[in-house]
Amino acid sequence: SQTVVEDFPMSATADIPPEMTRAEAESVMVGMAKLDAPMTEPMPSPMAAADGGAVAVSVGEFRDADSFHRGSGDAAIYRFPNGEGVLRISDFSVTNGPQLHVILTPASNPDGREEVRAEGHVDLGRLKGNRGDQNYPVPAGADLSSFGSAVIYCVPFNVVFSVATLESQPQ
Repeated sequence: SQTVVEDFPMSATADIPPEMTRAEAESVMVGMAKLDAPMTEPMPSPMAAADGGAVAVSVGEFRDADSFHRGSGDAAIYRFPNGEGVLRISDFSVTNGPQLHVILTPASNPDGREEVRAEGHVDLGRLKGNRGDQNYPVPAGADLSSFGSAVIYCVPFNVVFSVATLESQPQ
């Protein structure tokens, strides 16, 4: 007899680009997951001020998307006194991957491309590092209270790596 124990394919939920095979996609994901890119940004000074500083609009905690795409840490959207907003990610860690982006979306628990990129989503750009404390300015004019979650999302494969469901804070 022979026993085989294989992990479920990491790319099971991925959209494999037409020029790649599933084996090539798996190879890219495995290679990226081995990279570690810490990033530590201090909290912007207006946020740290006790009086007249930023106000937390919504907060949440990152969680694993599945057994391979894992994430943890805190997410909070802050509004500055001038109306500008920032997403602050702290004590953060996520499995590394190719072209990970930080996306705010109205969906509270997105698990695929349609929900992540639903009307009203905002792509805050490329993830700065897969660990640490990071700040992502929210574009002017965005309704800071309209976002149901912050998502770490792999753009080329359309895979959710981690989600933080955001809960509104009393103002």
